[in-house]
Order: sequence, then structure tokens, then C-alpha cells
Amino acid sequence: MGIVYDSNSQTFHLHGKSSSYIMQLIKSKYLAHVHWGRQVRGTNLGSLLAIRRRCSFSPSTDPNDLTLSLDTLPQEFPAYGGSDFRVPAYQVQLEDGTTVSEFVYESHRIYAGKTPLEGLPSTYTEDDSEAESIDIVLVDAMIGLKAILTYTVFRDLDAITRSVRFMNVGNQSIKLLRALSFGIDISHCDFVMLHLSGTWARERHIERRPILTGGSVIESRRGSSSHSLNPFMALLSKQADEDQGEAYGFSLVYSGSFVAQAEVDPYGTTRVVMGINSFDFSWLLEPGQTFQTPEAVLVYSAEGIGGMSRTYHKLYRTRLCRGQFRDRHRPILINNWEATYFNFNADKIEELARVGKELGLELLVLDDGWFGKRDNDKSSLGDWFVDRNKLPQGMPDLVSRVKQQELEFGLWFEPEMVSPDSDLYRSHPDWCLHVPGRRRTEARHQLILDYSRQDVRDYIVTVISDILASSPITYVKWDMNRNMTEVGSAQLPPERQRETAHRYMLGLYEVMERITSAFPSVLFESCSGGGGRFDPGMLYYMPQTWTSDNTDAVARLKIQYGTSILYPISTMGAHVSAVPNHQVHRTTPLDMRGDVAMSGNFGYELDLTAFTEAEKEAVKKQVVLYKQLRPLIQFGEFYRLISPFEHVSAAWMFVSEDKKEALVAFFQVLSEPNAPLRKLRLKGLAAESNYLLYDSEDQDEVMEIFGGDELMHVGLNLPIWKGDFRSRLYRLKMEE
Repeated sequence: MGIVYDSNSQTFHLHGKSSSYIMQLIKSKYLAHVHWGRQVRGTNLGSLLAIRRRCSFSPSTDPNDLTLSLDTLPQEFPAYGGSDFRVPAYQVQLEDGTTVSEFVYESHRIYAGKTPLEGLPSTYTEDDSEAESIDIVLVDAMIGLKAILTYTVFRDLDAITRSVRFMNVGNQSIKLLRALSFGIDISHCDFVMLHLSGTWARERHIERRPILTGGSVIESRRGSSSHSLNPFMALLSKQADEDQGEAYGFSLVYSGSFVAQAEVDPYGTTRVVMGINSFDFSWLLEPGQTFQTPEAVLVYSAEGIGGMSRTYHKLYRTRLCRGQFRDRHRPILINNWEATYFNFNADKIEELARVGKELGLELLVLDDGWFGKRDNDKSSLGDWFVDRNKLPQGMPDLVSRVKQQELEFGLWFEPEMVSPDSDLYRSHPDWCLHVPGRRRTEARHQLILDYSRQDVRDYIVTVISDILASSPITYVKWDMNRNMTEVGSAQLPPERQRETAHRYMLGLYEVMERITSAFPSVLFESCSGGGGRFDPGMLYYMPQTWTSDNTDAVARLKIQYGTSILYPISTMGAHVSAVPNHQVHRTTPLDMRGDVAMSGNFGYELDLTAFTEAEKEAVKKQVVLYKQLRPLIQFGEFYRLISPFEHVSAAWMFVSEDKKEALVAFFQVLSEPNAPLRKLRLKGLAAESNYLLYDSEDQDEVMEIFGGDELMHVGLNLPIWKGDFRSRLYRLKMEE
């Protein structure tokens, strides 16, 4: 049904696949939130919202109606400075220094499809029939400011996107001090908050906490979405788990500093806001100018966390990721980083490619160290010219040698950074983010280029494009290895300095759009010290992300499990590395390392030439198996079965959309003495169908036949193993 407006009750009803989102105009002025959750028919929407008079400390907005107070009214885009004391979604400052504003309803427009956001990544439709949108125009006529609230509801998903466009239609400048992407007031507070936290090498671990009176906040002030906290949170009903209960997801399509807050007021209402972090942010909006907020994606699930995840997976995989590789199988690669670090030459890279061909790999990626005078991490970022000491015949020669081994060729860049010890910095010391007279803090011996500047952006596009055009390069790893300090721009006037961080992000998105559009046949993978910028904004330009610099199989169980709460498997880079692992110095079997890495975009990050013959044979089998399973893993539906955060084991599974094929992965981290017999209940299968269970060693040998109902309601018998770090894959096919 899309979006229905009832003029009699002045209600807006947004229909998802099985959910409803309802708003109502109060006194034809104030946009109030009524319901978001399970689908309702809409018999009497005008009577669903209850408003009650409170004490004088929640002042009345209308002296003729003491029941109406903005401090207690459930709102869609709350303001600061009038009579609402709760956290606002926006705040302005006028030329006279005052900060009071109040939006009221002016008009609305309902239309088919979805409009792109200017200069920002967002979800999209390929046909107008996939979604319906509404623009609700709010206005503060006294100051000449409008806000266009845009909502899009997807026909086949329980997903709604929201964003705001501010327009200065007055004759004075207005400074936005806070410009979030949405606000919503939910009528109760019986929630547990779920979010993803961590640090370098320990990204996106799952955390839960009850929400209490006051504010529960997650945020980044680092200039990027960060390793520490992902721009996502969910509110779960207290009984919710993977398969049941209500889950409300909030995800921001943005790669810079963000804030997300759930605030509970004294009357048990939960206000959720999310958007660009107002910490060290402001935006000068001159007459006639506009400001567009990033998009937020709201998902409702009545089928627990798993239902919420699969909605995000489908939406982000098919209508956020773009380009030729969105629906294509991702190549199995070898990355030379942990094999050689900075110490390599053309012969060594060619030798890695030769062994890669022998093992059935498809792509070789040359990582850091191929440019400038880059023998360590202390120099040359910004000097994107081939180091002739390491590659005396240049990049075309090396690419040709790799391609002669029948492997594609990929290359690492860190285009947002500059080394103080570089020709670029010596020529343009003002091209980095900095504040005059202040220390220029280095991290990893590097500074950050000022992408708010057009000359910087044009330089980067030119030098990167020259390299990519010089040879048949089919993959780029785009890295970013530090966060922002001394955030200032030499080209911005004083009144716009607090715009620098957001202008940087707009500039980065412009650069990525220009480069990825110019080279549509290149698969781009984003990276930020691993998963430090694993966010929806980056996925719009680059359909996969290096999940973590930590390649240890045991640590990756939690990292990949947590990442899957929001992000589809096709976005996760996952590699087998050497043992003892370079990050945690743990030794795990090659089989387990392979099974963990095969639960993502598969590859290797080690010295292939050091393999024994037995290891080579094992890797060949892994590669053959992954090629068979790749469509299912990368594009199937994902179900979490056992959480490594709660057990000393983990399990998950992939199910094809038609339910005819499934893959189950089980991992034992630590063995138990005299362990109990355990069963693993599967999910997502066709209960009425039978499934053939194939031997994990011989994928052509049928071991047993089970009913889908037996597998889901009784379960597979798990092995009893002695020894730590064991794994097994179970392959299922529906009986014809």
C-alpha cells in the first residue's frame, strides 16, 4: 500500500512489508509519532495517540489546551529552545545570538520511488515501484528556515529511510549547531539496547545494556565512524533473542563522526536521535543555501535480531552497494602484506602469483610499499609514483608478469594521507588538516590530507587515476590508518572552521564517486586499519570492507559474528593467515582458519611459497570447495546459531533464497572434559522438504537424509572432539 494520508484524521500511514509507521498532525501544526511496529490495518488511526496534561514543569504550548506540551508530545523532529527539554534533533543559532526555533507543518508530497541525496551516499531503488516516499515540509516562518523531512518505505522490506534537508528561505544567515537525521519518540522504554563496540583488531563486539531514565549514548568524535563504536544501535524488547521478540534497528549511512542516543523521559517515553555528531560541528546556512543530513535506515523486526539482520543484509547488499561487483562473485585473493610487509621485489611478487595459480587462486593484491621511497611506514604517502628500486620495470611490467600466471592484479592505496617525509608535503605543507601555530599530531608517522579542498581532491583523483589507467588493475584496497586531530582547513574562513570535518567527508565521497565511476571494472575494498570505517557510507562506493587486521581464526569468530548483526556477508573480507598469528600469536589448524575465512570473501594473507606439499593440497581443497559454495555464502541468507560471545563454540549457516541449499559451519574453540551430547538446531530451511547431508570431507558422498523439520526442531548431533580449535562444515541440499 505504500504511504496513505488521511486528511480527516491528518494521519500518515507508511506500510512496510509487514510493519506500519504512523504519524499524525496535532492541531494541524505539530508532527507527532503514533506507532512503529507490527502492521495495522488503519481502522481508526486518529484516535490512537493519547495526550495528557502534566505538571507545570512541562509547559503547555497552547494556553487554550493544557494537554498539549511539546515536552511530552511524541514527536518526529523535535526542536531545542521552546518547551521541549528532551534531547533535540536540531538546534540553530541566529545572527542575534539566540537559539530558539520551532517547526510547524506546512505541506507534504507523496511520490513513487526514491530521490538520491545530493553529495551523500544513500540507499536507492532501481524501479519506482520498489518504494514510495514522502516529503513533509516543516517551517519556522519567523526565522525563514524550512526542514524537508524525507521518508521512504520499501515495498518488500520492513525498512524505512529518513533524512532532512534544511533550507534557508529568509534574509539572515542561520548557523546549524545540531542537524541530526531523525528523531522518534517511542511510547515505552521496555528495551535493551544492543550496539557494536571495540578497538583496532577487536572490532564490532556485541554489547547489550538496559536503557534507563536519562540518555544512553554511543558516538564517535574521531572524524570517522571508528573501530570503537559503529554507527548503529538497536532497541530490543526484553524477551527478544535471535528468533523472537521485537527489534528496532537504527543505522546511519555516514562515515564521519556520529551520535546515536536513546533517552528515556520521566514518563517512560524513549526518544531516539541519530546523525552527525554535533560535537565540534556547526554549519553556516546563508540565505538561499541548503544543508542535507545523511540518511538513517530504520528496520523493524517481529522475528528478533536475526530478522532485523536479514532485512539489513538484503537492503544493503542489493540497494546500497552498487556497481558491477554488487551481484558478482568476489575473487579468491592472495595479499602479500603478511608475507613480505615492505620487503619485496617484482620477482617475489611473481613467485607468489605462480604458487597462487598452482593453488587455484584468482587475484594477487600488492599491498603497502610499492611507491615513493616506502621501505617502512615513515615516508612517501602522497607520492603515488612507482618505486623503481623495488619495481625497476614499473607497474605495467609487474602486472603483466602476474597476469601471465592467470591471476588478476590488485593494488593498495592510502589516498587520504600524507607523510611529512614526502615530496607532496614538502611542496604543499598547507594541504593537510591543521590549525596554524598548533602541533601537527602524527599517527603512524602521517597526517591527513584536507579533502575539503578542491585542489587536494583533484590532485588525488589525477594521480590515482593515472596508476589505475596504466595497467589492467582490477582491484583496489583503499586504506585509512588514523583519525582526525587539529581539525582545521587553510581555505575555510573562521566562521566555517567547524564545518571542516563534514566537508572532509563530502570531499571524500566526491573523490570516491569520481574514481569508482571512472573505473567501473575495478573491485574496490575499503579498509581503515581493518574495520575502523566499516559503515554503510563506505559500502555505497566500495561493496566490501577489510573486516579486521586481526586474522586469527578464533578472534575472527566474534568479529565476523558481530559484524553480521548489520552487514551482509558479501561485504566482509576474510583471509587465512600464517601461524603463529601475527596479531595474537595463537596457532590454529589450517582447516579451522579456512572454515572461518570461507564465511566471508575468501583469501589468503601469508607467504604461499612457504607451504609444505601437504598444506598446498589442503589449500587446493579449500579453494575448490569455496568456488562451489561462493554463491551461497556471498548471496544466501545468513542465520546465527551459536554465539561465540556466550559459548566456547560458535555456529552459523547460509541458506539459498529458494531454500534448496544450505551450508552450516560449526567451530569448537575449547574442548570440554566429559562433554555433554549436543545438538545444533538449524534455521531457515523448508520444514516440509527433505535434505541430503553431505560428508564434510567428501562433498559428493551423501551421509544421511533428514527432514527440514527434524533439522530445525531436533537438530544435528554435534561431534565430540578432543582438542581445541576444531571446525566442521555441513553441506545440505534439498532432495529432488
